[in-house]
Parts: sequence; C-alpha cells; structure tokens
Amino acid sequence: MTSEGSNTTAITLRTPVKDDGYRLHQLVAQCPPLDPNSIYCNLLQCSHFAETGVAAEIDGDLVGFISGYIPPQQPETVFVWQVAVHEKGRGQGLAKRMLKAIVARDACKDVTHMETTITEDNEASWALFRSFARDMGAELTYHEHFEKDTHFGGKHDSEFLLRIGPFTKSA
Repeated sequence: MTSEGSNTTAITLRTPVKDDGYRLHQLVAQCPPLDPNSIYCNLLQCSHFAETGVAAEIDGDLVGFISGYIPPQQPETVFVWQVAVHEKGRGQGLAKRMLKAIVARDACKDVTHMETTITEDNEASWALFRSFARDMGAELTYHEHFEKDTHFGGKHDSEFLLRIGPFTKSA
C-alpha cells in the first residue's frame, strides 16, 4: 500500500518481516521518549506479530512502525504495543494511517476494539488515539492500568489503558 503525504513523499506501508527487527531497534532509539526493547523482542515483533504490525518506508528507509498483537483472551481486540514515527515521516498523518492499515488486515477481521497504554503526559499519543477513535466512530475510555510505584518500582510514569470501540466505521 502506498500513500502520498502532504509533501508528496511516497510512503509505503507493508507487513513487517524478521529482517526489520534490527532496523526497528534503531528506529525506536531515534524516537525518544519511546522505551527501547531488546533486539530479540523487536525480531519477535517483526515475525511472530507481523500480521498485527505495520512498517512504513520512504525510499527503503524505515520511518514508521507499529507493533501490536491480539491478546488470546480478547480475540476482538488488537493491542497496540508501540508507535514509532521518525521525524522524516512526521506531519503526514502516518501514525493514524498505520493504525488503520492494521485494523483493515485479514488478521483483524474479527477485531472491533483497540487498546493501548499511554502515560498521562504523552500528548501526541493521546491526540493520535482520540483522532483514530473519532474516525472509527468509536468510544474511547481509559483508566490507570500500570501504576508508577506498584508496577514500575517508581522508575516509569503510570500507564493508562485506553480502549477504543466498538468500531462503527471502516478503516
């Protein structure tokens, strides 16, 4: 799938492959304040969870990536693990296009909801998921899910679980 951004830079959206694992690791490192995962974890995101992820490229460069999965206990929900957009891909609505690409996949044909966790101060992510919910005609609810002291030993801000759905519009 190829899309044109406002600056006419062609961005290709595709299913990740395991060869993207190391590139994903490098992309996340270039997108603070994202939490880095191990390269092995990134390899799994690009192989085991490829059908619920999306890679975005400009001229062969990885400029965006969303990792996600369908929790076994919630087959109607896709959980978005991490959204990374390099500065080269920003300002073109890329993150929302990647979210829509995931829910449009065959692997998500039974998905009616999306979940993710976000820290309270991550304004860009809140704006992204609120906009996605509006576009999908869906309600967005949230509550504190992973607490700073209890779950992160005081070393990471609390994460709020957002739930979007059910979708009333197509991606």
